[in-house]
Amino acid sequence: MARIDAFLKLGTQQGCSDIHLAVGVPPMLRSNGDLLPIKFRDLRDTELESYLSEILSKNQTELFAKGQDLDFSYVSGEGGRFRVNVFRKETGIGATFRAIPADIPSIDRIGVPPIVKKLCDQHQGMILVTGATGTGKSTTLAAMIDYLNVTRRLNIVSLEDPIEFVHRSKMSQLIQRELNTHLPSFAEGVRAAMREDPDVILVGELRDAETISMAMTAAETGHLVFGTLHTTSAAKTIDRVIDALPIEEREQTKSFLSQSLIAVITQVLVKTADGRSRRAVCEVMTMSKAIAKLIQTDQTHQIPNQIQTGRDAGMQLLDQALLAGLAAKELDADDAVAYASDKKLFARYVTEPSVLPKLDAAAAAGS
Repeated sequence: MARIDAFLKLGTQQGCSDIHLAVGVPPMLRSNGDLLPIKFRDLRDTELESYLSEILSKNQTELFAKGQDLDFSYVSGEGGRFRVNVFRKETGIGATFRAIPADIPSIDRIGVPPIVKKLCDQHQGMILVTGATGTGKSTTLAAMIDYLNVTRRLNIVSLEDPIEFVHRSKMSQLIQRELNTHLPSFAEGVRAAMREDPDVILVGELRDAETISMAMTAAETGHLVFGTLHTTSAAKTIDRVIDALPIEEREQTKSFLSQSLIAVITQVLVKTADGRSRRAVCEVMTMSKAIAKLIQTDQTHQIPNQIQTGRDAGMQLLDQALLAGLAAKELDADDAVAYASDKKLFARYVTEPSVLPKLDAAAAAGS
């Protein structure tokens, strides 16, 4: 068993989402969003390098020696599965291990809004799941794909970097392909997938113009496409997609979004009221005639107003979802307010006095 597995076992036994190893500091665990050191000495460069050498392949070792960061999945000797990033920093090397649950969570279990199931029942178009790093996008997508896998007979092609949740074909055939293992780029993966008779294509990250363009083409030609972006609201997601493509394609991109974008789900992870875990809280935008017109006329800044009044269509702003969670006593108020846009709405829920001056400043700025 690799020596690094002892740290990973400790993290998973304590229910941590991430295990951080870096030269110059002790190993650290992320628990419910907080990063905490374990009782261990500061890691030395040669020490950490020897730990990692036990789990890296020859090719990975060579790539890292050339200065390239590494992204891969790792199954520890204890059976846990992890998404791994290995990197260099000023004081030496470092690695982050993201724990991947053995069981794929259901849509009902992760607590996303009921509209998400209805979105999965679509047959053509694009659904984007967005949010900052570490907000559970991969978990939500895995739950959505699993829902399709158990309810419909489809050919699902999932392009990932790296493969995290391992799916087994159920009612559907599910093909998982990994960047740099099975395909050279996401764009090439989408291009190849369209020749594989797919019904659904999942693109792990829409990280460049070519990938976005290929994903749009797939959605326009009769496929259901899922993708992710590191954006923090529906309006910002629309702007990001438009700005990512060349200026000469701007009108075409706006036309695509207004006609083929099904929905944007933006999520954050917020501590629960008991402080023992975190749960996903989502902003949901579904395409409507009004939102399509705003996109076509470059008025995306007005999209939040349409989301706010679109409850009948399953839409909700993040602030609305956070307030609902607080009213139901499901969320920690001091953590929830950190993600709010209009913080003055949350003043009556805050329990930590140090947060109040920030809320007063936010209210003054908005007046």
